[in-house]
Amino acid sequence: MNELKIKVCGMRDPENISGVVAALPDYLGFIFYPKSKRFVGFEPSPEMYAEIPASIKKVGVFVDESPEKVLEISKKWNLDVVQLHGLETPEDCRQIRNSGITVFKAFAVDESFDFATLSAYSGECDYFLFDTKGQLPGGTGQKFSWKLLENFKLNVPFFLSGGIGPGDLNAIREFSHPKLFGIDINSGFEISPARKDVRKVKQFIAEIRSKENIQ
Repeated sequence: MNELKIKVCGMRDPENISGVVAALPDYLGFIFYPKSKRFVGFEPSPEMYAEIPASIKKVGVFVDESPEKVLEISKKWNLDVVQLHGLETPEDCRQIRNSGITVFKAFAVDESFDFATLSAYSGECDYFLFDTKGQLPGGTGQKFSWKLLENFKLNVPFFLSGGIGPGDLNAIREFSHPKLFGIDINSGFEISPARKDVRKVKQFIAEIRSKENIQ
């Protein structure tokens, strides 16, 4: 198994960010969606990510913002990646990606999800992210059936998201898909919205990487 990338999403508190950075995730996510409990605001706060080394990529999560607004905020925050969590079109993805920024496109999966709809996005995004379908955009804190991803046949690497917690290490190890690229964690590791349990994050990342090294 290639080493899975780890994204810790929904960050906001500078002290908490500093603790999570010590666990050396590959990506840190900041949510630019005003209806989210983890909304960081649209004006950058330099101290919020002053401790983030260049080796950890900063991800901005957006829901149905115009490509122009996304690019404006990405420049302000010096984001490495944009994650689109709404009804953005392949054209929206292409416009953002053509600016030179990496694009993740999130899709909410349930039993009725039509994987054929992803073909139009295949050449316009760098990665997909599969999350659990809920009533509102963004995370639900619940898992979907990963078995549904057997229907995903495109040549696009993806992140697995949706309710992943410290107790899911064995399930992640047992899950196999040729395009699985990374794991996205958020509410399953929180003390309160936007504040992670640093000890649990460190332990999870260490165990994920140690299990991979065994194989």
